[in-house]
Amino acid sequence: MRRCFRRHWFLTGVGVAIAVSRWAPWVGAVGGPLHPEITVKAAVGAIFFLSGLSLQPSQLNRAIRNFKLHALIQTTSFVLVPLAVMTAPCVALCEGTIAVACMPPPVSSAAILTRAAGGNDAAAIFNAAIGSVLGVFVTPLLLLKLVPAATAGTTNIAAVLCDLCVSVLCPLAVGQCARPFHARRLPLGTIGQATLLLIIYTTFCDAFARRESLEPSDLAKTALFLVLLQIFLMSLVFCLATRLFSLSPPDVVCALFSATHKSLTLGIPILRVVFSDNLPALSAPLLIYHPTQILLGGLLVTSLRSWLLSSPSSPRLINIV
Repeated sequence: MRRCFRRHWFLTGVGVAIAVSRWAPWVGAVGGPLHPEITVKAAVGAIFFLSGLSLQPSQLNRAIRNFKLHALIQTTSFVLVPLAVMTAPCVALCEGTIAVACMPPPVSSAAILTRAAGGNDAAAIFNAAIGSVLGVFVTPLLLLKLVPAATAGTTNIAAVLCDLCVSVLCPLAVGQCARPFHARRLPLGTIGQATLLLIIYTTFCDAFARRESLEPSDLAKTALFLVLLQIFLMSLVFCLATRLFSLSPPDVVCALFSATHKSLTLGIPILRVVFSDNLPALSAPLLIYHPTQILLGGLLVTSLRSWLLSSPSSPRLINIV
């Protein structure tokens, strides 16, 4: 039990944060004791500072010549997935499902699952790094272009870009510059996840304080749609990787996870910067998508590992087992 909690403490923390925000929303609402109008901006900056601190330049040099794999992953993440959700059937949270589609690949979950299944984890790390960098620029532009709340004239694009520069790009650059000086044993991932919990908590505090309703039926429809979306995307990526791109089995596993997973760590802060209104409805699908992608990925690990073992072109995996 304790071991399971230590492995999944963040997902537990998300549930606790939402429950506590429902019980006492005034604590984290705007004007409350936590003063989210100040602390959340600092938290967003801290997350991207930590991202810059943990992003190793050497990661960008690994597997850089595998252009077919990288093209498949990044094109799927930033082009095919947004196209797939533009006809989302869930009306109330449709904007949130589109927002999920605009998110960059995850920082760690895809690489962890790829490694567990015996896939090309070096390529997964590379695509996590390059996807995070692209996401800082591409994701806000996709959100402003595709999400109706942004195209309805309620969002000042110039102000958003300026805020992105201050809240995202500057901390990211400072984190990169500070890499030679930071303590190597500092648990950057844990600190970043704890900071993200603060943002999630204040987001839902504000929603419950303003009595915004996220209907259970809408959430259920969105959850079902997102599960079906992930199954469809993984099937599509598998077909593209094996038939059109003719990738090796370890690269196929990497593509399955890296192209279909979305980053909660970068997604919530970007949504917080780009949209100040209707944030709970926009962020709820991403909060559903994150644990779902990990659960589905975990269920597939054993099957993918067996598939790799049965492939004659996977000697690297056979040596690991």
